[in-house]
Parts: sequence; structure tokens; C-alpha cells
Amino acid sequence: MSLRLRLTLVAAIVVAVVLSAASMATYFLMHRELYKQVDSTLTQDAAQQVDHPHVGFHDFGPYANDYVALVTSTGTALNYPFPVTPAVKEAAKGTRNRFFFVDTTVESQPVRAIVVPINGGGAVVVFQTMQDVIHELNRLRLILLLVSIGGVGAAALAGALVSRATLAPVRRLTGAAERIAQTGDPSERVPVGGRGELARLGTAFNTMLEALEESIETQRRFVADASHELRTPLTSLQTNIDVLKQQEKLDPAARNRLFADLQRESSEMRNLIAGLLELARGGDTRAARETVQLDELVDGALDRARSRFPHIAFEARLEPTEVEGVPERLDRAVWNLLENAGKWSDPGSTVEVTLEHGELRVRDHGPGIAAEDRPHVFERFYRAAAARSLPGSGLGLSIVHDVAEAHGGSVSAEEAPGGGALLRLRLRSS
Repeated sequence: MSLRLRLTLVAAIVVAVVLSAASMATYFLMHRELYKQVDSTLTQDAAQQVDHPHVGFHDFGPYANDYVALVTSTGTALNYPFPVTPAVKEAAKGTRNRFFFVDTTVESQPVRAIVVPINGGGAVVVFQTMQDVIHELNRLRLILLLVSIGGVGAAALAGALVSRATLAPVRRLTGAAERIAQTGDPSERVPVGGRGELARLGTAFNTMLEALEESIETQRRFVADASHELRTPLTSLQTNIDVLKQQEKLDPAARNRLFADLQRESSEMRNLIAGLLELARGGDTRAARETVQLDELVDGALDRARSRFPHIAFEARLEPTEVEGVPERLDRAVWNLLENAGKWSDPGSTVEVTLEHGELRVRDHGPGIAAEDRPHVFERFYRAAAARSLPGSGLGLSIVHDVAEAHGGSVSAEEAPGGGALLRLRLRSS
């Protein structure tokens, strides 16, 4: 069942319930009022009849709308064949002193009567035909029934029209989603107007499409850049392999140079693939987070850095710091910062590492980062002009940026006082 049909049925059912309740209340109120008027008239006429018995038991005269019958103490009805029930007999015998009303039939006509005991025996019965009252009530019931049916029909029609107009934005969203699913192109946008919930839904849908489009474009760029970066070492490897096929023509020194090139290129390929895999799983939220002692993690990375760059001094001042995160990814980010500093530092220079207040600062004394390169150093595959002669893929700082964002932190690069680069990795302490 469609949402539009459900809304229409809900509107019709609600109106039907309301109209039914209102119709029943109207009918019973009118029923009560008409019977109350009849009872009032019967009560007045019965009182006059009891107070003036000399008027006699006539059909018309002062009681043009009423009929009067006398029930003797023996239970016999005079004037009219009024049915004498046990309750009427009790009133006529004097065992029931209060008047009461009764609904019955006289000569196949529905009547309402008041029975009033007479002092000394007998009872006066004043009754009135209810044909007109019943006719009016039947007429009212028919009118209320027709009004209810018409109201339900109008409510169903109005519900259909309102639901059609209200769900128009939803139909547009559905159509856009179906077209995007068919074409795979998320550039389409849904017109948004107003300030209601559906307008917010349209805005959210467009925002989602923008994010999807950006994600697809990022993925395309990533694949294109990765293909480009992989092509260079693969081409070099293929060239060296082709040369090695003719190794009998090479002298030992040339072969050794080729093997060294192959080892270097395979190492670069391994590092590039590792970086690509790290970036590819950067948005994976399934990795379990835990409390990480960041100062201990940095200390372990410093040991590796001192082994990797033995001619560079790594000075550290680490404050005990706990963060919530994925240890492997945090370790990769810290290592990339230290490796970047070591790569740009001259032999005999110093790299200063400071961890305090949840911020890791890595400062080298190399050439620093040019102002025009600073906004781009965290982009994937970006390599400054000065770095193109050095080994690397341009993914190291990009990985640091992704890890920082995934952990609710940030990373920045700036010129250090006195020269060199200063990189700051900020993480939220646990």
C-alpha cells in the first residue's frame, strides 16, 4: 500500500470516527429533547386532568394533542383500549403512589403515556402518539447518515489531494534517487522550497548528493593518481628487468647497479602500495578503538627513527598522554612525521620532538616548507618541487592528515622560528 493511499485512508477514518461520534451525540441529544418536551406536555395535562375530573375523559377540547384514559381500581381501561400492565394495575390499586412514564402501542400506534394514581383508587393515563416524533428522529438519522457519508467522501478526496501535494517533494526525491541509481551520476539536485520537514529532507538529500559526488570525484582522482604514481616505478622495474635479460653483456659493476636499482624501486613500490592501502582504509570505522598511551607510542617510533636515520639526533620531551584511537594508525601517523623530518634534515642536525597538552610537535632544521607549498603538503601525491629528486610517493603527510581527522584531531605545517619546518599533530586526550 502506497504512502499516499495510507494517508488518504487515515484522513477518511479519522473523519468517519469524528462524524460518527458527532452524529450519535446529535441524535441522542435530539431524542432526549423531543421526549423531554412530550413528557413535559403529558405531565401538565395529566395534572390538570387530575385536578379537574369534571372535564371527563374526552379526546379533544383542552387536550387536543393528548388522549386520556381512566383505569379503574380493578384494572379496567375506560375510553381507550390502553394496555394495562402490572405497573399500571399497581398504580390503579394505590400500591404505587408516584406517576411514571411508559412507552407502548395503542391500536398499532406508538404512544408515550404518563400514569398518575388517583386518590381513592384508579389512575389517569394521558398518552400521546409518537408517530411525528419517531418520523422526525428517523429523518434526522437519515440526514446524519448522509452527512457522515458525504463527510467521509470529502475527507477522502481532500486527503488524496493534500497527500498528493504534500508528497510531491518525496516523489521528486524518489525520482532523483532512481535516476541516479540508473545513470550513476550524482550531479542532479532536487528543487527545494519552503521551511518544513520536507524542505529539510530535500536539503539533506542534496547535501548527501554533494557529498556523494565529491566522494566519487575523490575516488576517481585517487585511482588516477595512484595509477600515475604506480606507472613510474613499474616502468623503471620493467626497463631494468629487460636489461637484466642481457646480463651476460654486462660487467659486474653494471649488474650490481641494476640490482641496487631494482631493490630501491621495489622498496619504493612496497612503500607506495602500503601508503595506498592506508589511505584506502582511512574511512573505515570498523577498527576497534582503545586507550592509547601516546607518549609510549611516540617513544617507540623515535627508536625506529634513530635506527633509520643514525646521523640525525632526535631529541624528545614527552608528557604522559592518553588518547582514544586505533594504535596502528596512530603509530603510522607519528612515524610519517618523524620520517618526513629525518628525510629533510642534514646529517648532524637535530629533530626536536615535543608531546604536551595532547599536541605532538616535530621540528626539523632543514630547508623548511615554501609558502606556496604549505597549503598543499597534506594533499595526496603532492610533492614540492624540492622533493621530486628525493625518494617517496607524496602520501606520507596525506596519511597523517587522514589519521588526524579520523581521530577528531588536526595537523598543520608552519615555518619554524630560525628556519626549518614545524608540524603539529593535535589529538583529543581521553
